[in-house]
Amino acid sequence: MKFKGYLLGVLSSVSFGLIPIFILPLKKAHFSMDITLFYRFLFSALMVGGYLLYSKESLKINKKEALILSVLGVCYALSSEFLFIGYDFLTPGIASTVLFIYPVIVALIMFFFYKEKLTKLSVLSLFFAFAGVIVLCLKGKGFEINFAGLGIVMLSSLFYALYMVIVNKSDLKVSGFKLSFYSMLFTSAFFMIKASAEGESFAIPSVSVFLNFIVFAFLTTVISSLCLVYAIKYIGSTPTAILGALEPVVAVLVSVLMFHERFTTNLLIGITLILLGVTLNVISDNRKSKRNSHKTLKNA
Repeated sequence: MKFKGYLLGVLSSVSFGLIPIFILPLKKAHFSMDITLFYRFLFSALMVGGYLLYSKESLKINKKEALILSVLGVCYALSSEFLFIGYDFLTPGIASTVLFIYPVIVALIMFFFYKEKLTKLSVLSLFFAFAGVIVLCLKGKGFEINFAGLGIVMLSSLFYALYMVIVNKSDLKVSGFKLSFYSMLFTSAFFMIKASAEGESFAIPSVSVFLNFIVFAFLTTVISSLCLVYAIKYIGSTPTAILGALEPVVAVLVSVLMFHERFTTNLLIGITLILLGVTLNVISDNRKSKRNSHKTLKNA
């Protein structure tokens, strides 16, 4: 199960890292981000909902579940909103990488509110990950940090971290597919209300834009979210969060290869530090699992 959890975590990260492929052309065409995100999550919800109906799984939820799922939807919506605003201040590759500060937030929430222990290797891995994020935010060769961009994307990180912790700790008695369906549905509702309040048109201008929405929804949302949910269940919030380091690595590669973002020394150092953090976290988690297994055998 541990190996399966890590594999799903990697798949979730890689698919999420493909976001710039779909977002950048729409931003250049000055297409509304609220409408883009509304259709992204609506089509994602419809795809997952279609599967639930096909598998004859009930869509019924109680009031408590509806409340938790709506909160998850708002958290995911705000995370997406702040990330795409951050694209205007930082390059997409760097913004996606700065989003990775969420493992630090997840670990701190788990430590302070749920008393989850942090090993020395876990702390070291978080330090490397945080250092990598800071390096990526540096402007040029100096030490001037883009605080506006950093602050906005950190808000995205905060809401993403809250989403992960709520999934892990809310004890929802729903399947991963149903959880994803409702969180996506509530996320799309958030952007529908926001776009309606701003008087934006929901008309899709062309077939190519429609197809962009469909592929965007499937690759970066359906696959990423479902893998994320199951990875959290198999290996927990903190390891899954740190495996998310692969998201910005993929995003940076996409930005460099497809959108001609400059591959600077800061990018190289930042990515290296983040990957080092991932490796240390996996080693730490494996050691912790082995220790727990030995304790169980001794007590048996």
